[in-house]
Amino acid sequence: MTRLTALEALWDIDQVAEYLGVPVQTLYAWRKRHYGPPAGRVGRHLRYDPTAVREWFAALTREAA
Repeated sequence: MTRLTALEALWDIDQVAEYLGVPVQTLYAWRKRHYGPPAGRVGRHLRYDPTAVREWFAALTREAA
């Protein structure tokens, strides 16, 4: 896993949904199916490493090519 830079904060689920252009409920559904970008829990909140989200999306793009 890549390291988080000091300048880049973790994303919440709304930010990831906006970045990917999908509804928040889609991210929850993907998580239940063990699909989608990796997320961690901070208390009861999901947080995403922006670099990991970008890498996950890039891997999908490479697979589709």
